[in-house]
Amino acid sequence: MVVSPPAKIMCLVGTRPECVKMAPVIAAMRAAPDMQVRVVSTGQHKELIHQTLGIFGIEPDVDLAVMTANQSLAALSARIFDRLDPLLVDEAPDMLLAQGDTASVMVAALNSFFRKIPFGHVEAGLRTGDLQNPFPEELNRVVAGIAADIHFAPTQSSRLNLLREHVPDERIHVTGNTVIDALKWVTAKPLACEFPRDKSRRLILVTAHRRENFGVPFERICAALRQLHDELTDAEFVYPVHPNPNVRSVVMPALSDLPRFHLIDPVDYLTMAGLLQAASVIVTDSGGIQEEAPALAKPVLVLRHETERPEAVDAGVARLVGTDPATIIEEVRRVWTDQDAYRSMASGISPYGDGHAAGRIVAACRDFLSRRREGAAGR
Repeated sequence: MVVSPPAKIMCLVGTRPECVKMAPVIAAMRAAPDMQVRVVSTGQHKELIHQTLGIFGIEPDVDLAVMTANQSLAALSARIFDRLDPLLVDEAPDMLLAQGDTASVMVAALNSFFRKIPFGHVEAGLRTGDLQNPFPEELNRVVAGIAADIHFAPTQSSRLNLLREHVPDERIHVTGNTVIDALKWVTAKPLACEFPRDKSRRLILVTAHRRENFGVPFERICAALRQLHDELTDAEFVYPVHPNPNVRSVVMPALSDLPRFHLIDPVDYLTMAGLLQAASVIVTDSGGIQEEAPALAKPVLVLRHETERPEAVDAGVARLVGTDPATIIEEVRRVWTDQDAYRSMASGISPYGDGHAAGRIVAACRDFLSRRREGAAGR
């Protein structure tokens, strides 16, 4: 009996959210005797990648170290192409996997296509239908979807988006979202959280950093948060402020003088999970937190006008509030003061998975590669 060698799988990550969502897949593949995994970091979030993967006991095998100060999206993409392409030629993996919608993912998908290496897209099929919103993520994931050979859709809604784009149904696997796998792993043990400082108060967690909110939208968000601080005297606020100058130059002057508003440096994944557990309400423009918070029974108010994650909104556990100060204030006040409104949003409904997405992805990759080998042998 001829035994096939292990399949060579390259898993690419570039940002902290990608590390969180790919870690369960990497761990599951490393536990599979028929798979040989190489972890490649592009280094888009160079300070955070090693730290985040380390939580899961994973170290990158290759670091492309693409980041330079203040580089444009075009320069970043060109640098990823320049450093990834020779690696693909040298290592010739049987498959390349990447997650999400960053420049790293878009370039990986195109580079795989150019080199005729099968590309698997984790968290496939998320769409807003507007290439400018979110920018540039919507374009990145559409490009990845066009180039991908196998699509790991987190929900049925994502699957339908892909079908509308004429992706063959047999290439789509609804797996759930791996972020729930990671969240269940880290929250299985107690997580320390120093907030709220006064335990008689409840906590509102704020995260906002998206490019489309730069400028006037951020000013409007901060005006709403300032008024909410003055009005909700039984609340403390904590906001891990992104280092991007477009964020800090607005947030710090607007909110740093408020006594119950804690502006802190960006936090690691375990600290963020602790903050999510401790918070009563979450106000965010983050995509990942829209997925994580409902699984922890936390109401989510989304500082965006559209979302590629409509399932939580449809389930009533998240609400789009945009960047209009009056709307933000009204919706936070409603969920903060109305117990029925709070309970309806804190139901614990998790539309993004059951914590077993990684296992489904591994099984689908195994089947895809097996059929590919059989096809090659038959030619």
